[in-house]
Amino acid sequence: MDKKGSFKLIFLVMILSIVIAGLWNSIPAIKNSVHAILDPSAGKLLNWNVTYGMLIAVFIITLISTLVQKYGTNQAEIRRLKKEQKDINERAKQLKDNPEKMMEVQKELMPLTGELMKHSMRPLIFTAVPFVLFFRWFADYFAIMPDFKFFGFFSWFWFYLLSAIIISMILRKFLKVE
Repeated sequence: MDKKGSFKLIFLVMILSIVIAGLWNSIPAIKNSVHAILDPSAGKLLNWNVTYGMLIAVFIITLISTLVQKYGTNQAEIRRLKKEQKDINERAKQLKDNPEKMMEVQKELMPLTGELMKHSMRPLIFTAVPFVLFFRWFADYFAIMPDFKFFGFFSWFWFYLLSAIIISMILRKFLKVE
């Protein structure tokens, strides 16, 4: 499979993810299979210590996502496209007094943005379904303790999201991922 990506395949995987999430409670085999895998692994981690277990789970999920991003995309091409975007933006800024020429220069950005998006979204093909399954499992896990809040005020979702953003920034910098 070529590393440029395809919006069709990404769209298909996104639809599949939504369908799986929607069928979670309707088709017990989906839910039961995921629970059979995650209860003895991630569940054991969360049962040991909810906060540290969740941080470890978030770290592992984010590490896998970051590695898929790094090795599932053409990093050199993404760097080149970002540099080209930056150069075009600089040229556009210099032409702020000439709106017509500025618009011409900014038109060059559209194809670059689409190309960059194709490259950057390619890892979704590999991570979208497992990500949705993990989220549904987390929702089930934390549903049995609805009053639990991380640090007294974060729901599991917000704790996951903020932790993942911070960990992702660190990992992306450390692993040099665009």
